[in-house]
Amino acid sequence: MLIKRLISSALLISLIITVIFFDWLCALVVTFFVMAGLYEYFTMLEKKGIKIYKYFGIGVGIIIPLSIMFRFEPTKNWELLFIVVALFSLILMQFKRRDNSGVIVDISTTLFGILYVSWFFSFMIKIRYLAGGLGLLAALLLITKLGDIGAYLVGVKWGKHLLIPRISPNKTVEGSLGSLGFSILGALASKSFLPFNYWQLFTVAIGLNILGQLGDLSESLLKRDCQVKDSGNIFPGMGGVLDEIDSLLFTAPVFYFILARL
Repeated sequence: MLIKRLISSALLISLIITVIFFDWLCALVVTFFVMAGLYEYFTMLEKKGIKIYKYFGIGVGIIIPLSIMFRFEPTKNWELLFIVVALFSLILMQFKRRDNSGVIVDISTTLFGILYVSWFFSFMIKIRYLAGGLGLLAALLLITKLGDIGAYLVGVKWGKHLLIPRISPNKTVEGSLGSLGFSILGALASKSFLPFNYWQLFTVAIGLNILGQLGDLSESLLKRDCQVKDSGNIFPGMGGVLDEIDSLLFTAPVFYFILARL
């Protein structure tokens, strides 16, 4: 398992290093991750017995990052237009049903997937397209993913006190603290990329780490509800796409809004 995890990590890091230098390629990879993440999300719900609109949700979800990539911006907060259209479409699709049971659950879970996976992760493209976006996105990845690595390494080595066993039986308080320490190291390593003084840097690092851990726990909560261990198996030893981007789903939007206010 450890060898598989190391190989998958090396391949994933190599992919990130390759694509991050080209904004259009980065956007395409983000779009692929959105598509794969939505597929995993809807597949988990199918196993739970929820009648979601899988391919409709994936289709709408792909449109959001692609529209950012091609800079389709007719109005402020224009991406919400797709969410509104998706909601209207889902309601209209209910008229073809033979019964009304489960309508609210089906609509809500489909729309949640579009918001949770597609819209949140699409902020990665928005960050990359900012002035100095290469360094900003690299900093976000360092802070967030080093936090994930720190949680795993410290948790495996010294973890004794379970954090929230009902949600994630393997996460520990020690691992959580290790995650925080590694995120701060990631922030220090990316100081030259960021427009923050040291006080702001520590504050942002701590905030992003907390959000990243909440993102990880949130995805664990979804998996527990659907009774699956991993969202998928695209990365041997590590799980699926959602397992790898769960922390970024929470950190990317907040990091973007922090930068947008500067």
